[in-house]
Amino acid sequence: MENKDTKKLVKTRQGVVLRKSGDMTIVVEVSSEKRHKVYGKKIKTSKRFLVHDSNNTAVIGDAVSIKECRPYSKRKRWTLTGGKTETAVVKKTSVKKAKA
Repeated sequence: MENKDTKKLVKTRQGVVLRKSGDMTIVVEVSSEKRHKVYGKKIKTSKRFLVHDSNNTAVIGDAVSIKECRPYSKRKRWTLTGGKTETAVVKKTSVKKAKA
């Protein structure tokens, strides 16, 4: 039998807002670096999460923190915690023109 004092641990992540996807929904990209098991090289990984933004406060480029919650829809299982932390710089990919 479980004690009533035990609480489920809630996953939290920090990421950058990539886009607003409809009303009260944002897309947040969470990046991390890991080491390859054999070669030891650093590998950058990123994952995108659909996040519930109840007040529509997040703006594209904001660094935000999110936490796991009950499912709001098929893919939306995260919610915005405490709003934005700071404004992050979103890297834009530059297209280099080939010299003729």
